[in-house]
Amino acid sequence: MIVGVGIDVVDVARFLATLERAPRLVEKLFTPQERDVPPTSLAARFAAKEAIAKALGAPGDLEWHDATVRRVVGGPPEVEIRGTVAARASALGIDRFHLSLSHDAGIASAVAVAERDVR
Repeated sequence: MIVGVGIDVVDVARFLATLERAPRLVEKLFTPQERDVPPTSLAARFAAKEAIAKALGAPGDLEWHDATVRRVVGGPPEVEIRGTVAARASALGIDRFHLSLSHDAGIASAVAVAERDVR
Protein backbone atom coordinates (compact mmCIF):
# COMPACT_ATOMS: atom_id res chain seq x y z
CA MET A 1 0.00 0.00 0.00
CA ILE A 2 1.34 3.42 -0.93
CA VAL A 3 1.61 5.72 2.08
CA GLY A 4 3.20 8.75 0.44
CA VAL A 5 4.66 10.11 -2.77
CA GLY A 6 7.17 12.91 -3.09
CA ILE A 7 8.74 14.65 -6.05
CA ASP A 8 11.41 17.32 -6.30
CA VAL A 9 13.13 19.19 -9.13
CA VAL A 10 16.48 20.99 -8.83
CA ASP A 11 18.03 23.50 -11.20
CA VAL A 12 21.56 22.07 -11.37
CA ALA A 13 23.35 25.36 -12.15
CA ARG A 14 21.61 27.15 -9.27
CA PHE A 15 22.33 24.24 -6.92
CA LEU A 16 26.03 24.24 -7.87
CA ALA A 17 26.24 28.03 -7.49
CA THR A 18 24.84 27.66 -3.99
CA LEU A 19 27.46 25.01 -3.17
CA GLU A 20 30.21 27.30 -4.49
CA ARG A 21 29.03 30.13 -2.23
CA ALA A 22 28.73 27.79 0.76
CA PRO A 23 31.15 24.85 0.27
CA ARG A 24 30.49 23.40 3.74
CA LEU A 25 26.90 22.82 2.67
CA VAL A 26 28.01 19.59 0.98
CA GLU A 27 29.04 18.22 4.39
CA LYS A 28 25.74 19.34 5.92
CA LEU A 29 23.51 17.83 3.23
CA PHE A 30 25.31 14.64 2.23
CA THR A 31 26.82 11.67 4.01
CA PRO A 32 30.44 10.78 3.12
CA GLN A 33 29.16 7.88 0.97
CA GLU A 34 27.13 10.29 -1.18
CA ARG A 35 29.72 12.99 -1.86
CA ASP A 36 31.96 11.29 -4.44
CA VAL A 37 29.67 11.66 -7.47
CA PRO A 38 29.46 14.08 -10.40
CA PRO A 39 27.70 17.40 -9.69
CA THR A 40 24.54 16.45 -11.57
CA SER A 41 24.27 13.26 -9.50
CA LEU A 42 24.77 15.27 -6.32
CA ALA A 43 21.86 17.51 -7.35
CA ALA A 44 19.74 14.41 -8.02
CA ARG A 45 20.58 13.05 -4.53
CA PHE A 46 19.49 16.36 -3.04
CA ALA A 47 16.22 16.10 -4.99
CA ALA A 48 15.84 12.53 -3.69
CA LYS A 49 16.20 13.62 -0.07
CA GLU A 50 13.60 16.34 -0.63
CA ALA A 51 11.27 13.85 -2.33
CA ILE A 52 11.67 11.39 0.57
CA ALA A 53 10.81 14.15 3.05
CA LYS A 54 7.69 14.99 1.03
CA ALA A 55 6.67 11.31 0.91
CA LEU A 56 6.92 11.36 4.72
CA GLY A 57 4.59 14.37 4.95
CA ALA A 58 7.42 16.94 5.04
CA PRO A 59 7.93 17.17 8.79
CA GLY A 60 10.42 19.90 9.61
CA ASP A 61 12.55 17.86 11.99
CA LEU A 62 14.27 15.45 9.56
CA GLU A 63 18.06 15.43 9.54
CA TRP A 64 19.82 15.40 6.15
CA HIS A 65 22.32 12.72 7.23
CA ASP A 66 19.53 10.36 8.30
CA ALA A 67 18.99 9.32 4.66
CA THR A 68 21.75 8.06 2.37
CA VAL A 69 20.92 7.65 -1.32
CA ARG A 70 22.99 4.95 -3.04
CA ARG A 71 23.47 4.06 -6.66
CA VAL A 72 23.02 0.37 -7.40
CA VAL A 73 24.73 -0.91 -10.54
CA GLY A 74 22.10 -2.50 -12.75
CA GLY A 75 19.22 -1.53 -10.46
CA PRO A 76 17.23 1.36 -9.08
CA PRO A 77 18.79 3.65 -6.47
CA GLU A 78 18.29 2.72 -2.84
CA VAL A 79 17.94 4.74 0.33
CA GLU A 80 19.29 3.77 3.74
CA ILE A 81 17.40 5.48 6.55
CA ARG A 82 18.17 5.96 10.23
CA GLY A 83 17.48 8.40 13.05
CA THR A 84 14.78 10.99 12.38
CA VAL A 85 13.88 9.63 8.93
CA ALA A 86 13.58 6.05 10.21
CA ALA A 87 11.48 7.21 13.17
CA ARG A 88 9.03 9.06 10.91
CA ALA A 89 8.86 6.11 8.50
CA SER A 90 8.19 3.75 11.39
CA ALA A 91 5.46 6.02 12.79
CA LEU A 92 3.74 5.86 9.39
CA GLY A 93 4.26 2.10 9.06
CA ILE A 94 6.51 2.50 6.02
CA ASP A 95 8.47 -0.64 5.15
CA ARG A 96 10.33 0.56 2.04
CA PHE A 97 10.95 3.38 -0.42
CA HIS A 98 11.10 3.26 -4.20
CA LEU A 99 13.24 5.95 -5.83
CA SER A 100 13.67 7.23 -9.34
CA LEU A 101 16.34 9.83 -10.12
CA SER A 102 17.03 11.69 -13.34
CA HIS A 103 19.16 14.55 -14.60
CA ASP A 104 19.06 16.09 -18.05
CA ALA A 105 19.12 19.54 -19.67
CA GLY A 106 20.27 21.25 -16.48
CA ILE A 107 17.54 19.77 -14.29
CA ALA A 108 17.82 17.01 -11.67
CA SER A 109 14.66 15.33 -10.44
CA ALA A 110 13.59 12.60 -8.08
CA VAL A 111 10.43 10.73 -7.20
CA ALA A 112 10.06 8.80 -3.94
CA VAL A 113 7.25 6.38 -3.17
CA ALA A 114 6.83 5.28 0.46
CA GLU A 115 5.14 1.92 0.83
CA ARG A 116 3.98 -0.42 3.59
CA ASP A 117 2.85 -3.99 3.48
CA VAL A 118 -0.90 -4.49 3.62
CA ARG A 119 -1.69 -5.66 7.13
